[in-house]
Amino acid sequence: MSKTRTGKIDASRIRMESVPRVADDVLARYRALGDATCAVSDALDEFGVRGAVAGSRLVSTIPGARMIGTALTLRNVLRQDDPVIAASRKDNRMAEIECHNLAESNDVLVIQGASGVSNMGGVGTKIGKRQGEMGAIVDGGIRDVGQSRELGYPIWSTERTPMTGKWRLEAIEINGPVVVCGMRVEPGDIVVADDTGVCFVPRERIMDVLVFAEKKLKAEQDKCDEVDRGDSVSKLAGVKSAK
Repeated sequence: MSKTRTGKIDASRIRMESVPRVADDVLARYRALGDATCAVSDALDEFGVRGAVAGSRLVSTIPGARMIGTALTLRNVLRQDDPVIAASRKDNRMAEIECHNLAESNDVLVIQGASGVSNMGGVGTKIGKRQGEMGAIVDGGIRDVGQSRELGYPIWSTERTPMTGKWRLEAIEINGPVVVCGMRVEPGDIVVADDTGVCFVPRERIMDVLVFAEKKLKAEQDKCDEVDRGDSVSKLAGVKSAK
């Protein structure tokens, strides 16, 4: 069913109203991985896909948070006009609220944002939480960090700033391809985030990556069990004893 638009961005700039969905049981298996970015990153390497970003670059507002969901995308750019004049005219060209308006349960808002200004604030966070979003990834600045933290809405971002983007940036496109920290993300891709970092899994690789990550974590758990049993370091390293 088509949703009523907010009018914050021209309809021609919305590539799709609803992103491709991922089956609930698949999302559940991803979530069962726990802190999954390391295993998912290894899987992406296995299949020759670039999609992992370090947690030192995309930092979560809520330490210990985990997030699995489908990407709903927004692309912003810096404006060239004077923000003081734009503010006096109330010329706000942000469209983050339209993304929240289109969001469905299990979506993750992924923003190719502008540096030095906020691409997402407290009111938007509250709307996103209400709409069932899992959280957000922002290549750029965010603000109202305390509010999003209190709401339990985690945001992984490259910057934090009190400076509003209302008069300083413009939304270019919703649900088109974006680039976040050098990684291409399409609407409907899987987003995996935890304290270690963020991974973007292309839709065509969702099951391949999941199966590899499950096997990877099982092998690591078996190795940890061997450590707990007191197996020698040589055995743990796979070194055969000399005859």
